[in-house]
Amino acid sequence: MNRTFVYILVFFLANASVFSQSKLNQFFKPSDTLNVSRRNAVVISEAALATTTLVGLNQLWYADYPRSNFKTLNDSGEWLQMDKLGHAFSSYQLGRLGANTLNWAGVSKKEQLLYGSTLGLGFLTAVEIMDGFSEEWGFSWSDMAANAAGTGLHIGQELLWEDQRIVLKYSFHRTQFAKQRPNKLGSGLAEEFLKDYNGQTYWLSANVNSFLKTETVPNWLNVAFGYGADGMLTGEASDSLFLNQNRQRQYYLSLDVDLTRIKTNSHFLKTLFDVFNVIKLPFPAVELNSSGRIKWHSVYF
Repeated sequence: MNRTFVYILVFFLANASVFSQSKLNQFFKPSDTLNVSRRNAVVISEAALATTTLVGLNQLWYADYPRSNFKTLNDSGEWLQMDKLGHAFSSYQLGRLGANTLNWAGVSKKEQLLYGSTLGLGFLTAVEIMDGFSEEWGFSWSDMAANAAGTGLHIGQELLWEDQRIVLKYSFHRTQFAKQRPNKLGSGLAEEFLKDYNGQTYWLSANVNSFLKTETVPNWLNVAFGYGADGMLTGEASDSLFLNQNRQRQYYLSLDVDLTRIKTNSHFLKTLFDVFNVIKLPFPAVELNSSGRIKWHSVYF
């Protein structure tokens, strides 16, 4: 199961549910100065969420498999690296969430980077350590590299531009492969969304106006570069159970919308846009796959 998506959905939905309980626009407005009560609420809620999630993982996920001495594994070649992009995506988005919630509390920019942007890296490192003590898995250095890359994408842009000009996003469409192996790739939309790497696409969504500085292009318009893969029934192509997999990489060019750049005076809407900015919106797209074939998608999810 692609657990990284579970983690990020838990964090985002939990924060969104807290925000949605208040109808006061002022509540959503970031504080100009340090608001101690807000900061404490952010720290306590995120620590509680992380702890609860890790305890739940230990009981619901790891308890079914034997413990072992700490070990590492090399899984860098599996799933055509789609799982690694999942790690980078989760680390980036959790870091973005951590920094934004501290900004809401009026915490200084330096502390936002130190304690907010590193939220994803810290949490996913704890998960990797748990993997290392499980007989079924192991501590993956390539997973850790992907986690660091996601965090680095967020921190690097803040240091360079004080702006997230390039956002790491996600989209999903259902495929035929889940039906061929539902126990591994998911049974039903909810499971497939989390498990089927064949239907997942990761995007670097770059804001055009942030780079060109022109008034002729809408401020919210992005150009998105995507990566996906399909034909995968197992992690490795050499799996003896499925020898005839037609695995291929897919590269995409499309448009996107940066929801956080849509002008509105409503801080509630700004918060809502920020939460849902993890998703790449459906647009026409051009695909180039590793077989050299170019394909046009009138609308691509």
